[in-house]
Amino acid sequence: MANNNNNLYAAIIHRRPEFKFSFPWAKHIIFNPIEPSDPLYPVHRASARVVIVVGPSPLKTEHLDQYPCVELVVGTSAGFDHIDLAECRARNIRVTSTGSAYSEDGADYAIGLLLDVLRRVSAADRFVRAGLWPVKDSYPLGNKLGGKRVGIVGLGSIGTLVAKRLEPFGCTIAYTSRNKKSQVPYAFYPNVLDLATHSDSLIVCCALSEKTHHIINRDVLTALGKNGIIVNIGRGALVDEKELVRFLVGGELGGAGLDVFENEPEVPKELLTLDNVVISPHKAVLTPESFANGMEVVTANITAFFLNKPLLSEINLYDD
Repeated sequence: MANNNNNLYAAIIHRRPEFKFSFPWAKHIIFNPIEPSDPLYPVHRASARVVIVVGPSPLKTEHLDQYPCVELVVGTSAGFDHIDLAECRARNIRVTSTGSAYSEDGADYAIGLLLDVLRRVSAADRFVRAGLWPVKDSYPLGNKLGGKRVGIVGLGSIGTLVAKRLEPFGCTIAYTSRNKKSQVPYAFYPNVLDLATHSDSLIVCCALSEKTHHIINRDVLTALGKNGIIVNIGRGALVDEKELVRFLVGGELGGAGLDVFENEPEVPKELLTLDNVVISPHKAVLTPESFANGMEVVTANITAFFLNKPLLSEINLYDD
C-alpha cells in the first residue's frame, strides 16, 4: 500500500520495545518505514507488503497474523533463527537477511576473542587495575596463537574470513560445514566431534537451527580437552551452556571467548569470576561501518522488492 501522505510504499517496522535502534534510511527511497508509534500504524499494518524485523526480534505465527498482506520479511541482522522460516514458507513469504554485511567485523571479533583468551589480555588488564602488579611477583603466562590447530564450525561468510585472518599466524586450519567446499585448502571434517578431536581451539560461527542447537555438547568439549578454547560469535544455543560452565569451572576446558549466550542478556554467574573466560554483550558484528553496510543491504532489498527486481540476500526457505 502506498503511503497516503507522500505516495511511498509502507514498510512496517517490527521490533521488541528494547530494540530502540534508529536507522539512517537512505534519502530518495521509494518506501516509508512505519513505526508502531505512527498513528496510522494500524492501517498500514493490515495492508503493508513488507515487514522489517529489527535485530533479533522474534517473528512468529502470532506476529505474522498481524500482517495479513505481507509478502517480504526483511531481517536487519546476519542471523535469522528468530524468524519462523517454516511459517514464512507456508505463507509464501520471502525472507532476506543482511547477507555478508557484518562478516568482516564478525571475523575480526572472533580473532580478537581468541587472542584475548590465549594471551590473557583482559585478565592482565584486571590484574593491573586491581593494583596487584606491585604486590605479586608473577603473573600466569599466556599462550601464543601461532601454530595452533584451529577448527571453524561453519565455513560461511564469517567463517571463511576467520580462516583468512588465521593464515598469517601460521595456524593449521580445519572446518566442518554442511558441505565440503572444494575451493578451500583447509581440512574438512564431517562432524564437530571429529573437528574438535583434531583442534586446539574451536571458533563457532554457524547459523542456529534445529540441527545445530547444542552442536557443541559434552562430547565435543571432552574431545577438545583441558587446554582447548571455545570462541562463540554465532548464537548462544549453539553451545550447551550448562555443560560449558561445568567444564570451565571444573578446569576441564582451557578457556572461552563468548559474545553470545543462551538466555540473553542473562550470563551464567559462574563465568563472571573466571580469568580464562572473555565475555561481551552480543556485539561482535556491530561497528558503525558494519551497521551502515547492513542498512544499505536492507534498503536495497526493500527497494528491489517494490521495483520487482532480484533481492540481494534472499534466504532459501527450501534448503533442508
